[in-house]
Amino acid sequence: MLLNLALPQINPLMTTAVINRIYAGVGAQIPLGSKLFDLTVDLSAAAPHDCPPIGHYRLVIRDRLWLRRLDVAPGDEPVVGASLALFSTEHDDLLDGVPVRQTRVAIVGIVPQLGEA
Repeated sequence: MLLNLALPQINPLMTTAVINRIYAGVGAQIPLGSKLFDLTVDLSAAAPHDCPPIGHYRLVIRDRLWLRRLDVAPGDEPVVGASLALFSTEHDDLLDGVPVRQTRVAIVGIVPQLGEA
């Protein structure tokens, strides 16, 4: 069974996010609870403020899956709803089908270490 992961809307004013880090490679089995992406959301264009309204987030997988395709790379800035990756429930599922649902994720606010963001 195929599952898609689209960029979720973390904040109502968010339109894009920068992919900072990808923790898994294509073909890897992703255990439940694994970190997958680190993202930066910059709302400075949508919400003027005296300091940059920038948030850092991590997407954590809530399914046991196989990563079959990455649609982004570090530094990319996809729009909300854009596909980030394609997963399957079995390592040998054919990729020519239509995803049956979105991959379940948890969104966690993080504080990046110096040099990570």
